[in-house]
Amino acid sequence: MSSLRVGIIMGSDSDLPIMEKCAEALEEFGIGYEMVVSSAHRHPEKTAAYARGAAEKGLKVIIAAAGGAAHLPGVVASMTELPVIGVPIAIEPLKGVDSLYSIVQMPQGLPVATVTINGAYNAGLLAAQILALFDQKLAEKLSEYRRGLAAKVEEKDSRLQAKLAERKK
Repeated sequence: MSSLRVGIIMGSDSDLPIMEKCAEALEEFGIGYEMVVSSAHRHPEKTAAYARGAAEKGLKVIIAAAGGAAHLPGVVASMTELPVIGVPIAIEPLKGVDSLYSIVQMPQGLPVATVTINGAYNAGLLAAQILALFDQKLAEKLSEYRRGLAAKVEEKDSRLQAKLAERKK
C-alpha cells in the first residue's frame, strides 16, 4: 500500500456494505486507508477528535458517509482543512435523497465534495484523483484505468454492431 492515506468515516456500521466499495477503489490504486465508525450526533467528541487529528496522522483526504440527516461529512469538514468527500447513504423512507441534500447543501466556506447516493466507489476514485495531483505514478494508474473504461465501451459497441449486422443478413 502507498503511504498516501485516506480516512473513511461512517456514521454507523450499517454503512459498511456500501463503504467497502470505497475501500475496493482505493485498494485498486494501492492507496492506504483506514475506516472508523463515528457519529456526529451520537458521539460528537470522537468525531471531533478524528477530524481534528486526521492531518497529523498523515491523512490527506477524508471520505465521510452518512444517511438520514447526514451531518457527518459537514461536521468533519468544519473541523479539518483536508478535503472531505461526502457519500450519501440510502435509507428509508427517502432512499438517500435526504442524505444527498444534507451533504450537498454546505454553507459557503465549508465545501464538501459529494458523490451520488451510495456512490462509495466514485468517492474512492475522487480521493485517488486528488492524491494523484502529487503522485505521478498514481496519475498514470488513473490514466490507465480511464483507458480501460474506454476500451470496455469500444468492446461493447463492437459486439452491438456485430449483432446488428447479423440481424440485417
